[in-house]
Amino acid sequence: MTNDTIRFGYKASAEQFGPAELTDLAVLAEEVGFDSVFISDHFQPWMHEGGHAPAALPLLGAMGARTSRVLLGTSVLTPTFRYHPAVIAQAFATLGVMFPGRVILGVGTGEALNEVTLGLDWPEAPERFQRLKESIALIEKLWEDERVTFDGTYYSVKDATVYDRPSQKVPIYIGAAGPAATRLAGRIADGFITTSGKPETLYTETLLPALHEGLEKAGRAADAIDTLIEVKVSYHPDEQTALEKTRFWAPLALSAEEKMGIHDPIEMQRRAAELPIERAASRFIVSTDPEEHVERIARYVELGFRHLVFHDPGHDQEEFLRTYGEEILPRLRARFGE
Repeated sequence: MTNDTIRFGYKASAEQFGPAELTDLAVLAEEVGFDSVFISDHFQPWMHEGGHAPAALPLLGAMGARTSRVLLGTSVLTPTFRYHPAVIAQAFATLGVMFPGRVILGVGTGEALNEVTLGLDWPEAPERFQRLKESIALIEKLWEDERVTFDGTYYSVKDATVYDRPSQKVPIYIGAAGPAATRLAGRIADGFITTSGKPETLYTETLLPALHEGLEKAGRAADAIDTLIEVKVSYHPDEQTALEKTRFWAPLALSAEEKMGIHDPIEMQRRAAELPIERAASRFIVSTDPEEHVERIARYVELGFRHLVFHDPGHDQEEFLRTYGEEILPRLRARFGE
């Protein structure tokens, strides 16, 4: 596939479902026509009640073994605190050997929710960013060189070799919500990941200009990397049901200041429960009309995103996958010539 190809993926919510169910949903997503399946990697979920947090690495292996076509990736994993970058280099090299051309390593700077609980200090954003840069450099080096000695600011290895490496390199995507990490994606990554439902000016005036700035600084073409956006959708024939489905994901509506430094899902749930349903739904395309879904999704394609990964907040994911596979994907493929 070229970067001009429009791809449609499914976000398998590891914060909401257990590993066996998520694996079954990945199989169904492939069956009904999705191009990719992405999972998050949380140590703890956003919500204590009804929450889940299966580990991403074994889950990707299980999904890969039971599917044959879909791309599989993390959106996103943090290779800087709970994991040493060398461990991630080894794990994703193994996945790449097992499922060649189908695995994507999506990385980000992380959240306190997943790291502080393990007794780890939570540094300010500049250090988290530098850690991410260094971790990517180390992962790339371990994939490229036979024997690696690396002495960085945060990570080091001595005489390290990843013995099982795929012939086709695993692409690295950088997840970002601000300009610094987005510029980094443009400079060094194979893909850029962000999320929908925020003010359009964030994309048009901040993120996409930063991405192109990074590409230009590195002398790369404007279409050199995949541009992925997680599009939050709630589709149901009943309008109130479509609205109510978003309640489990109310933490997404909390501002950065409101959830800054929270490491306990019980506290996150308490704060989210105080939000009115309209605010809980504010990040989602909530509609009973398939044409409205297509029109609002199309706006992200018009902005320049080429890989749209759909996240539905409901508990009946089989219904969502079958309905979106029947009602929405064919309309999108017809519109964008797929």
